[in-house]
Amino acid sequence: MLRFLRIRWTWLKNLQIRLVIKLFNVDMTQVATPDLSSFEHFNAFFTRAMKPEARPIAAAEDNNRYCSPVDGTVSQFGNIQDNKLMQAKGIDYSLLRLVGAKDNIAGQFSNGHFATIYLSPRDYHRIHMPAGGRLISMTYIPGRLFSVADQLVENLPNLFTRNERVVCLFETDNGPMAVILVGAIFVGCMDTVWHGTVSPPHRHCIEHIEYEASDAPVLNKGEEMGRFNMGSTVIVLWPDQPMEWDKAFTCSATVQMGQEIAAT
Repeated sequence: MLRFLRIRWTWLKNLQIRLVIKLFNVDMTQVATPDLSSFEHFNAFFTRAMKPEARPIAAAEDNNRYCSPVDGTVSQFGNIQDNKLMQAKGIDYSLLRLVGAKDNIAGQFSNGHFATIYLSPRDYHRIHMPAGGRLISMTYIPGRLFSVADQLVENLPNLFTRNERVVCLFETDNGPMAVILVGAIFVGCMDTVWHGTVSPPHRHCIEHIEYEASDAPVLNKGEEMGRFNMGSTVIVLWPDQPMEWDKAFTCSATVQMGQEIAAT
């Protein structure tokens, strides 16, 4: 699938793009380069850039107000209770397992807050910073590539701790913040702006990278931090602090990157 979505035969890649636009009703008016011939292959279209004015960053200079890192649909959000997050009604999962059994990471978010946002094939697939911060570490965690569509999220226990994922830990003005990229069906290909392609290759062991303060990437609120090369889910973690969710940020609500979702 990875190779198939990077075929450069003009007729085939244009057919792939047109089919997805039609099937998923993709809004091309907001795309930075709407000309289909400008995309070298389907994946270039899938990770397309948007016009800057199409995704304004709410309160861009205020790190006390968090914005959505992606376009998508709100799956779940709320408090982390007893070191567990809600996956769906009646199903929860372990914070410790989510971050790769890293006690030093999980401990920073005990009794904190989380938000889970699902990206469909029609969505913009670049991931941006909910608040400005300095990268502390990145952890690659091997796993499966189950679909993260509603049917499985509501029926397959521990889905997000079974799938391959990349945990990006940042230090912000309000303490730690983790942005977790969860791989899914088909390619499971995830990139970050500081590392490039993290996966594939798909490995069998957890890989953890610490970044020295002197050379760690510092990213502003709303700045691109990574992308999915096929759709998936982003989970954001915040520490135990006062958190007021935006009234429009509700389960099953559609959000856009840059939209305010919470404030502290």
